[in-house]
Amino acid sequence: MSKSKLEYIWLDGYKPTQSLRSKTKIEEDFSGKLEDCSNWSFDGSSTEQALGGSSDCLLKPVYIIPDPLRKNAYLVMCEVLNADGTPHVSNGRATIEDDDNDFWFGFEQEYFLWDTETNKPLGFPANGYPAPQGPYYCSVGAKNAYGREIIEEHLDACLDAGLNVEGINAEVAAGQWEFQIFAKGAKEAGDQIWLGRYLLERIGEKYGVAINWHCKPLGDLDWNGSGMHANFSNTALRTAGSKEVFDKVCESFRPVVKEHIEVYGADNHLRLTGKHETASINDFSYGVSDRGASIRIPVLVPQKGWSGYLEDRRPNSAADPYKVAARIIKTVKSAL
Repeated sequence: MSKSKLEYIWLDGYKPTQSLRSKTKIEEDFSGKLEDCSNWSFDGSSTEQALGGSSDCLLKPVYIIPDPLRKNAYLVMCEVLNADGTPHVSNGRATIEDDDNDFWFGFEQEYFLWDTETNKPLGFPANGYPAPQGPYYCSVGAKNAYGREIIEEHLDACLDAGLNVEGINAEVAAGQWEFQIFAKGAKEAGDQIWLGRYLLERIGEKYGVAINWHCKPLGDLDWNGSGMHANFSNTALRTAGSKEVFDKVCESFRPVVKEHIEVYGADNHLRLTGKHETASINDFSYGVSDRGASIRIPVLVPQKGWSGYLEDRRPNSAADPYKVAARIIKTVKSAL
């Protein structure tokens, strides 16, 4: 009789930014299939999701992958439900109304590796600052790339688990990195980003390094913030063959800027300043190959006869990918 460790993972109810939570369930002769994962419960009064007098919340398994960090183990992404089985108010995944896999998402997840002793990014001296940003982006070498052993272990773990990571790179600031995940369908894209974040947090524990997801952890200093750029397409965009289609979709975002910013991550006004490869939070713009625009039209789109995808550069690194994808789908569908 074999026993497996199932790590049930969910998002808590903290505001304005939710955190990952998890606990282990032992199952005998587990098949490894999602349909054989039963619902479970947890104490919602300890995660800002229930009151003490009625504290039980439910965990509904929605996505499963092998756990590459433990023996005989799986990672089980879960939605949070109320005791009556309805989606909890903190359940961003349940806000995705249309998930027919016609929408494809590629999220570029940036983050800082954070030294818990200095309370600064890796590569920052305890007193003062490193050389100005410039040499760190896609850098090689010990004087510019910090924490590579962590991000390489994370990449291997993600690939071993079956996550569709399409790349990694050092980012513009010292101690800042990025991984990219692509998936067909908003829910799976969100599941994979959250599980990628979870694995990074777990590996960071091993090295005593925290993962800082805040979009502007260095404040108003002259260092880039962190985003979670959302690349997206549907059949209409992938087969458009027309600049007018792209203009129409981009223009559909203009009247709902407020609705997008509301789900694009807390403190985004600190990041979306019009500097450091961002558009101002108070403006809306789009353009071909323009990393200072709200939405970038990749240069390959016009080169391929105006067919392809778009990149919304406004979501920040701590945003919930479920809510970001849900909002993008709603807006694009209003145009096409």
